[in-house]
Amino acid sequence: MPANEKKPSLIVIQLIGANDPLNTVVPYSNGLYYDYRPIVNIPAEDVLPIDDDFGFTPHMGPIKDLWDRGNVALVNGIGYTAPVRSHFRSMDIWHTAEPEKIATEGWLGRVIRDLDPKAENVLTGVNFGRGLPRALALPGVPVASVGNLASYGVLTGISDQERRTEALDIFARMYAPVSGTGPVMDYLGQTGLNALQGADILKTAPGKYRSTVEYGDNPISQNLKGIAQVLLADLGTRIFYTQQSGFDTHANQVPTQPMLLGELSQGIGDFYADLREHNASDNVLMFVFTEFGRRVKDNGSGTDHGSGGMSMAIGDPVKGGMHGEYPSLKEEDLLEGDLCFNIDFRGVYGTMVERWLGLDAKPVVGGSFEQLGFL
Repeated sequence: MPANEKKPSLIVIQLIGANDPLNTVVPYSNGLYYDYRPIVNIPAEDVLPIDDDFGFTPHMGPIKDLWDRGNVALVNGIGYTAPVRSHFRSMDIWHTAEPEKIATEGWLGRVIRDLDPKAENVLTGVNFGRGLPRALALPGVPVASVGNLASYGVLTGISDQERRTEALDIFARMYAPVSGTGPVMDYLGQTGLNALQGADILKTAPGKYRSTVEYGDNPISQNLKGIAQVLLADLGTRIFYTQQSGFDTHANQVPTQPMLLGELSQGIGDFYADLREHNASDNVLMFVFTEFGRRVKDNGSGTDHGSGGMSMAIGDPVKGGMHGEYPSLKEEDLLEGDLCFNIDFRGVYGTMVERWLGLDAKPVVGGSFEQLGFL
């Protein structure tokens, strides 16, 4: 890769709560869908068709536009053997790429380690949101977590600049001496120093940013705006992570899920419009996933926990289209009333790690799994 060529970046968006795949990419020509869901369905006349059998829910217009450009790959029936319907356990599985035992190392933490083995850039990985998702967690791997980029920093509650400078100096001196006094103190000390260094760099991003795109006033859109600001500031960040909450739609799914998918779709559409405005969309891949699917039959108000989910890969490098067979709705093909998975999620991870980021996928996903042709 030439020295002046930008390196590929990966943006991962998690839909927390388990997004319902059947009401996202709707099998509108299949009568069984409406038999199973007399109440919680998307009317066929409202669907945004992608072919004669399937279409997006009507609130996903911006993603449909990206689909029409060939920039959206739908991965159908994604999951793992012996599906778990617990949010917490299933998220652990997706975050660690380890479905058979409890693990602590995040798959993206391993990616960041392999991209930057000497941890030379504390911003190789950046999370937009509170806390640190397990997917990014790995000892020795620095990751910045940003709540609000405009106000991000260390000790920002001190308004007087002179007092804040003194406090930051104390903060730096407090963490520096603990290095070399044992593994736990090394970790704490380095974490504190990384936070200080990362904050100093990240706070420069908004000042460098100019755009005509107006993002929506909702969390996912604002997080995507923050990602665009950091990406366009060229700080060397390769892995971005953010989340959208609210998809656990046991009740009130008909008004709730379309609103959330509309915000997500508009945010993604604005994000790619922003990148295109800056001629920066060609080296960015986005991956959208959720921890599992939902039951095929509705419960009268929503849908309960299921399996056999769907994910999306979005961006200029994507070979758009349907990847993987859409799970059968025939009753004899269901798994205890759920869609069956037909694609191991680790193969999807491996596809992105190997074909996009140029890394060896085996140590990241824990083995060899069939890859897909969306890249």
